[in-house]
Amino acid sequence: MNDGLENFNDRDEEWLSDLEIRAMDLENELFDLREAHARELAETSYGQEGAPSRTRELRAREGRAGDLRARPRQTQPREAQPREAQPREALHHVIEDEDPDLDDDDLSSVIRTGARPGWPDSPYRTASAEKRTQALIDRGRRSTTQPRVSRSRKIVLSVAGLAVVVAVASFFIFRTNPSWPPSVATVQSEITTGCQNPNVASEPGQVNFACGKTTSQILWVFALMTSGDNPLFTDAKTGRKGLEPITPTQGGEVAWSLNLHHPYNPLDPVDSLQVAARALNNIIGGATLTSANGKPAVQPGLESDPSNCVKYTGSSAMVSHAGFPSLCAQPVTSATGQAALVADAYRQWVVGATPAAAYDVSVLFANANNPGNPQVQAILKTLPSSA
Repeated sequence: MNDGLENFNDRDEEWLSDLEIRAMDLENELFDLREAHARELAETSYGQEGAPSRTRELRAREGRAGDLRARPRQTQPREAQPREAQPREALHHVIEDEDPDLDDDDLSSVIRTGARPGWPDSPYRTASAEKRTQALIDRGRRSTTQPRVSRSRKIVLSVAGLAVVVAVASFFIFRTNPSWPPSVATVQSEITTGCQNPNVASEPGQVNFACGKTTSQILWVFALMTSGDNPLFTDAKTGRKGLEPITPTQGGEVAWSLNLHHPYNPLDPVDSLQVAARALNNIIGGATLTSANGKPAVQPGLESDPSNCVKYTGSSAMVSHAGFPSLCAQPVTSATGQAALVADAYRQWVVGATPAAAYDVSVLFANANNPGNPQVQAILKTLPSSA
């Protein structure tokens, strides 16, 4: 539509420009003729010398017309150049020469509006019509880029982006992370209470691996594997009871060394954990007990064997004191060494435990702070009693 309007406007201006040039030529010619005639009437003695020759006048008019044609067309809108400023008679003659079939009414219409009758697709319109058309064009162009539409799109995109951000954040914040069974937290609290007893360390070597700051997870790992964290656990086949299952006779003997209240209650979780801590420390560091004849009897522990010391510490060096069980010369500090020690202690704690079960215990111990470990999750699925 815009291309058509531009073509129409070009044709309109070209045609009107030609009319204007011819009208000005006629106007100048009429002006010269009238002036010459007036001079002839006023000055009878003018003579042939003062009368402008026809040839000179025509040449002058042609020069003026050429200058007008060579002058670049003005691009001002037609409203700024009203046709009423032109001599109506000159326009009348020019338009009549262009189209001799026009009657007086048509000639007046052409002079007034600039529209040539009989043209169904005539691009020439009155100034008011052109203004209305231009207004429609402008309003149409503005409607295609209304800020309301773009604002709506921006709002929709902003809401969609916010929804995506909220969804992603919710996924990371509220997603269910792998964790230990809830009962583990309860047992950890009971371990804190039970390990306050200073007698849980082995005698006389004072090995306290079970209640060490970085190794106390051995207690809740053993409880998870052997009783499913159930303080009322009872094994009818072996007679083992408690959160850390042990036979009542063995528990009573260990409880005596702990200076616990009597009788010892294996179904009390704190009692069970304290007995287990002292028993595990004795398994690891050895103990010196009083034999039936009243003499001390030294019982070696896992750290009383040079080959075990190589596995736990990387060195076979040993230290020995009279009346004390032998111990590894270096402490067990590496993660690999501690895991190996825990696996060996489990096989002594649970008589008949398979190497696979001992390995599972070492994996849980080593990943106490990483319950999302794939191996940990696989092991937990095999412990229905811990759910």
